[in-house]
Amino acid sequence: MADLRIWVAGARPRTLPAAIVPVVVGSGVAFGYGKFDLGRAALALLVALALQVGVNYANDYSDGLRGTDRARVGPVRLVGSGLAEPRHVLAGAVGCFAIASAAGLALAALTSWWLVLVGAAAVAAAWFYTGGKRPYGYRALGELSVFVFFGLAAVAGTAYVQMRTLTWLPWAAAAAIGLLACALLVVNNLRDIPTDSQTGKRTLAVVLGDHRTRLLYTACILVPFCVVVALAPARPLSLLALAALPLALPPVRRVRDGATGGSLVAALGQTGRLELAYGILLALGVAVRF
Repeated sequence: MADLRIWVAGARPRTLPAAIVPVVVGSGVAFGYGKFDLGRAALALLVALALQVGVNYANDYSDGLRGTDRARVGPVRLVGSGLAEPRHVLAGAVGCFAIASAAGLALAALTSWWLVLVGAAAVAAAWFYTGGKRPYGYRALGELSVFVFFGLAAVAGTAYVQMRTLTWLPWAAAAAIGLLACALLVVNNLRDIPTDSQTGKRTLAVVLGDHRTRLLYTACILVPFCVVVALAPARPLSLLALAALPLALPPVRRVRDGATGGSLVAALGQTGRLELAYGILLALGVAVRF
């Protein structure tokens, strides 16, 4: 059995901002409308974190069995590196999905039962990213799924369970957060282009190629700052998120300068910190109405 330190590393902590930030921003939107509910926000955060860790373990399990993780640079791979039994990693993924499902059912009971369908779609998306016979993560659809579930659904869903209605604001904020979540996956897949190409894993980065993937990463990082400028007429303090711009420059510079391998692991961590800072500042901005 792998020890706790290995399991934590296998959960890929650098990706956790993609789960935390949407809930923070969605709760900020709800607060701005005077509808913030701490209990429901906490349940939404539990759903998001459990799904994120679950998809990481599921990805580790499925890629490990396919052999696509054997020569990969980056965060530890439990199955591919032989650090944990595949069945144990699968059990970890299933356990995380069960926690997410239980918290999601509680939210549905408090809000609306149609949320069960959204939750089921999220769990299915998490598993079939690299699981099953035809994983969509091997067909250049990973970024689209991240944008939908860790952007649109997570931010708007968090706002909805507290407000019980939706306006245009959470959708606009969700688009910005979804792009930053995509940036995490883009830089991860950029790093893995050589090994993914060899093993037949056709991620969007493999399809686009190195140069265009670097341009895509830059766009995913910079467009969210344009979004907050567009939000300013309705929520002037959303411009606070521009204070995170200096954090965007090091990873963008690193990626645009042609970083590869381990250097892109550092860019992944920088991207996670950028998303966290941007999300907190945006949440503060949308929480205040004039």
